[in-house]
Amino acid sequence: MSWRLDEPRLVREGDALRVREAGADDLEAILAIEETAHPTPWIAEVFEREMALDWSYLWLFERGNKAVGFLVFWVIHDEVHILNVAVDPACRRQGIATAVLVYLVEIAEEHASSFVTLEVREHNQAAIALYESLGFEIIGKREQYYADTGEDAFIMSCIL
Repeated sequence: MSWRLDEPRLVREGDALRVREAGADDLEAILAIEETAHPTPWIAEVFEREMALDWSYLWLFERGNKAVGFLVFWVIHDEVHILNVAVDPACRRQGIATAVLVYLVEIAEEHASSFVTLEVREHNQAAIALYESLGFEIIGKREQYYADTGEDAFIMSCIL
């Protein structure tokens, strides 16, 4: 199974949640979600740069024809690094991030990855609880990681 999604893949049958590779045509929808989901949103150029990198992947989550979230991650050798995950605030608390992250971990296991890792704001208890429910553990801390607030980040990893 390839990391690239040549066609949309069903992640959860009950509500027809699908994931697919995002392209330049999806940038407007991604930016709309990003701007409402994060206190310091990425700008278009950051997403464009990620789309151009061989090791970077940008997956879009859709329900029907509506974008409901996205995931940006890197695959470097046998490691998966999640850089950005966001769900449209109107669609939160519906298990979308959980379904997509479970799918990512399954694909990482199929590719014999060693672990999946990410950074999360130290005070983002909802995200930390989500990641812990998926088997991630806090393995370290990055002091003053977030430039906008100076907040620390926890490093969380899921060993596969």
